[in-house]
Amino acid sequence: MTDPGLILVIDEGTTSTRAMAFNRKFEPVAQAQEEISLSYPADGWVEQSGEDIWARTLSVCRDVIAKVGGAEQIAGIGITNQRETTLIWDRATGEPIAPAIVWQDRRTAATCQTLREAGAEAAVQKETGLLIDPYFSGTKIGWLLDHVSGARARAKAGELAFGTVDTFLIWKLTQGRVHATDMTNASRTLLYPLQIAPGTPWSDDMCARLGVPSTLLPTVLSSGANFGETDPALFGRAIPILAAIGDQQAALVGQGCLTPGTAKITYGTGAFLVANTGAQRPHSDNRLLGTIGYGIDGGSAAYALEGAIFNAGTVVQWLRDDLGLIANAAESEAKAADLPDNGGVYLVPAFTGLGAPHWNADARGTIVGLTRAARAEHIIRAGLESAAYQTHDLLRAFQADGADVSRLRVDGGMAANDWLMQFIADVCDRPVERPDFMEMTALGAAALTGIQLGWISEADWAGRSTPGKRFEPAMTEAQREKLLAGWDSAMRQTLTP
Repeated sequence: MTDPGLILVIDEGTTSTRAMAFNRKFEPVAQAQEEISLSYPADGWVEQSGEDIWARTLSVCRDVIAKVGGAEQIAGIGITNQRETTLIWDRATGEPIAPAIVWQDRRTAATCQTLREAGAEAAVQKETGLLIDPYFSGTKIGWLLDHVSGARARAKAGELAFGTVDTFLIWKLTQGRVHATDMTNASRTLLYPLQIAPGTPWSDDMCARLGVPSTLLPTVLSSGANFGETDPALFGRAIPILAAIGDQQAALVGQGCLTPGTAKITYGTGAFLVANTGAQRPHSDNRLLGTIGYGIDGGSAAYALEGAIFNAGTVVQWLRDDLGLIANAAESEAKAADLPDNGGVYLVPAFTGLGAPHWNADARGTIVGLTRAARAEHIIRAGLESAAYQTHDLLRAFQADGADVSRLRVDGGMAANDWLMQFIADVCDRPVERPDFMEMTALGAAALTGIQLGWISEADWAGRSTPGKRFEPAMTEAQREKLLAGWDSAMRQTLTP
């Protein structure tokens, strides 16, 4: 029998699902990707079909397995996923009882406001590290139980199961034999204590506060752990699932940020700055999030401090698909670079509210500074620039919390834009380091799987050299301050009722 020398990674994102095969050197050797559609049935609502997620995930996995010569080539599977997206399904059939509520969804804003007005946020932050916001899974679960006929009674009877996307995929891959999640995804639900100790149970207090029956909840394991085996009928043989981790934490691992003080920012659909705080349990006075960075069976675990920007790559998609101002993402770089400056135009992309450090679910996008001289190119440039200004807002909050990030390790789709990376370095006054291989979420899941397989140690992974490009700040302080003053003014106009 052939010695299996490949890892299969499932990278299930917000707008697409992808499978990638990595060899023992953690080099990609095959991949397949399919888009997943989003629906917007009401203002602030964002949904997906859970069955579509599963069907397309299964399709790309089978495609990659065929490309590499069959399932006997695969030593293990790692999963990384969009976090907070919420599914509830029938334990008997595996069918979701409603569309998945995507992490961007804001339908529970009123519920969150009621909790805040009742003075609950301090206790919630102390218990979970999180703030009360529709972003997280807990209030989404409550909404589904209250709005799908009979769901709450069925949940209490043990007939239903909840999961973020990793849990749903593990359930499907094992044909319902395993109902489990990892500690990073659990830490994004508002239902799990901010603790990296193995075996930490779900929070009874938070389940009671949000009205979530414990019968719904999965077992919580480390990110690098044995999550069971795939059903042999799916791929021709049973394959062990050895890692599951939320996408932003996966990128933290992929970037080799396994020591306290290291950090990365991923520019995808949203943008997420995550800093490893090691064994130090984080607490933020500046509306950042305490979360779990990763945990490895038989190895280490780490806390992390996180700032979340809700709209980054979505701005480019909006410019392309809805406004028709660009034909593709690459065109945005050329159009922005052709302008001598932004013409005083700023775009605050609060399409689904604002994340850290503002946390305003009701805010909506604005464009300010328009004059008769403004052209389409100014709006395009303002859309790109918004990623830099929002990053600066995050860094300012991190610094105030005592977690000063001295350099930005970047990845994600927007990181391919050289003009934007230089602008971020300039506005944030920090060097930006971009690896040549930027699929860090997939690489992180591969690394955790490889550690479980004994292919590499944690220390060796953290010490890997990653070839790439470095962007040094080159903007004058006066120019930087002028641009940031314009952004702060635009933000005030966005947040003013």
